[in-house]
Amino acid sequence: MTPPSPNTANAEAAVTVVGGGLAGCEAAYQLLRAGLRVRLLEQRPASMTPAHSGGRLAELVCSNSFRSDRLSAAPGLLKAEMRLLGSLIIAAADRTSLPAGQALAVDRERFAAEVEAELASRPGFELVRREVKSVPHEGPVIVATGPLTAGAFAEDLARLVGAGYLHFYDAVAPIVVADTVDQSLCYLASRYGKGGADYLNCPLDREQYLALLAALREAEQYPARPFEDERFFEGCLPVEEMARRGDDVLRFGPLKPVGLPDPSTGAEPYAVLQLRQDDLAAEHFNLVGFQTRMREGEQKRVIRLVPALHRAGFARLGRMHRNTYINSPAVLEATWQVRGRPLLFVAGQLSGIEGYVESAASGLAAGLYAAQLLRGDAIEPLPATTAIGALGRYVAGADPEHFQPMNVTFGLLDGEDLPRRPRRRRRQAQAERALEHVKEWARRRDK
Repeated sequence: MTPPSPNTANAEAAVTVVGGGLAGCEAAYQLLRAGLRVRLLEQRPASMTPAHSGGRLAELVCSNSFRSDRLSAAPGLLKAEMRLLGSLIIAAADRTSLPAGQALAVDRERFAAEVEAELASRPGFELVRREVKSVPHEGPVIVATGPLTAGAFAEDLARLVGAGYLHFYDAVAPIVVADTVDQSLCYLASRYGKGGADYLNCPLDREQYLALLAALREAEQYPARPFEDERFFEGCLPVEEMARRGDDVLRFGPLKPVGLPDPSTGAEPYAVLQLRQDDLAAEHFNLVGFQTRMREGEQKRVIRLVPALHRAGFARLGRMHRNTYINSPAVLEATWQVRGRPLLFVAGQLSGIEGYVESAASGLAAGLYAAQLLRGDAIEPLPATTAIGALGRYVAGADPEHFQPMNVTFGLLDGEDLPRRPRRRRRQAQAERALEHVKEWARRRDK
């Protein structure tokens, strides 16, 4: 059935949001704030995914970190823009934040509970927990089913948008139990002393690092199935894949010691594995950047080679899953609308962006744009001088022949007219202008 044209949509229509992750919850919240009715469809817990462990809305899977909160970092700018636009996800993250230096990290359980409670308190909100086999064709629809979209729904969406799917593999880092970490062999610090002393740092000398490297290279992994084509997302490589790429790849990546001198010696170790608090009670710690596809027994053996983790107990082991996304430049407008189907939006990681904050930002934008459409207004996307607008431009305008999921970066923002200057000053100018342009956009929207 062909979706209705925009002029048949009105504020009385209920908007259907498919998917209760970060993008879906943020989209639903923005629609509710605009006075619209929302029907949110979520398959969990009746039908689980390979990555989720519970049925909460907005469950965080890979990490509890929303990355840097500094305006000089692109994720920090993106969060600042979202705060200006009344983001549910960032407000809940701020209320449930944990010590993480200059990053924004959250207590997973409290965060999900906050998001779910806020949505449930809003008039006009309906939560339906069931598996959806096809894209709803009645009324406005925002599809935000996430990177684990599969089965009949994925096949129906592929037929609907008329473009094939791409995919990559994503890995999840293990979580250790705090009281099994040998505190005498690690130290609290944040890199370069910025923020609080919010990370447990597990140092390794050269011999220990090389032993860990050898173990990673030799460790038995879960094999790819015959129909699976191994293509990793470069921003989330398994540690064993990094180990195979060279002796120093891990030392210049997640195990880099720069800016983390050991207070007992005053010198930087050869390598450092950082642990980040994962819950408010500080009972669990996430192995930062240590995502893996090793078999469970191998994970325990290899991780316990890190001196401070020689008796580590595990609250969760790492795992690997196939992530799905559409070839967005062939499918989507910068407003997250499917081309030729103005009442159908696709948001979140399914749309070809990567990261928690980026996913929520796309849901926020899709919700705001859908609300404009239902008010009978022409959709005015946020300009590409803003981080949110730049993400929309990327998914609509990248090269479809070489498209890959993307985190937000300053390089995506429109800044050609800004004077050339040192990078730090240029980023500051880009951030200041982006926030002003978000405020101007919001003022025009609210007239």
